[in-house]
Amino acid sequence: MNRGDHFDLFARVLHWGMAVLILAMLFVGVGMVASLSLRPVLIDLHRPLGIALLLLAVIRLLYRWRHPPPPLPASLPRAQALAAKASHVALYAAMLAMPLLGWAMLSAGGYPVRMTSSFALPPIPSPDPALYSLLRQAHGWMGYALFALILLHMAAALHHAWVRRDGVFEAMARGRSRTATTADPDPEARQEA
Repeated sequence: MNRGDHFDLFARVLHWGMAVLILAMLFVGVGMVASLSLRPVLIDLHRPLGIALLLLAVIRLLYRWRHPPPPLPASLPRAQALAAKASHVALYAAMLAMPLLGWAMLSAGGYPVRMTSSFALPPIPSPDPALYSLLRQAHGWMGYALFALILLHMAAALHHAWVRRDGVFEAMARGRSRTATTADPDPEARQEA
């Protein structure tokens, strides 16, 4: 459960684990386009990881609903608080849309979404070359949008960590209290150092 001032261990592990997987998937996606020799191996990696990320995004969304995140600091300007909420909505939408677009794209192209050699997901739409082309473009553009959202998210996190020093970053990074990070725990020890 998320305490009032920081994220619990499960939320932090889910956040950082998905961050690593999403960044890996973005680079795998670029590699699939850039390297013909590695393309088959990368596709075999990309499909099951994409579906795993879809499942993790659903778990994360449900967990966030049941265990709301800690409130933002009261000192945060209203416009920044609204931007933070909007960017989180956009991130969750992209985390759900990206793998769904990939699954639909492959289905429209008539390609099975194989999880293992003996198990494939059911097709979402039936094969349709025009729809495949549209979904392929949408999947690519969603990749760019997701990358931009990640950069924005990272910039905001670093702003909270280095500029505002309001405990927002620490609440996700280490699970420390937001109030504990804004006050100097031992000012005399700092003066002696």
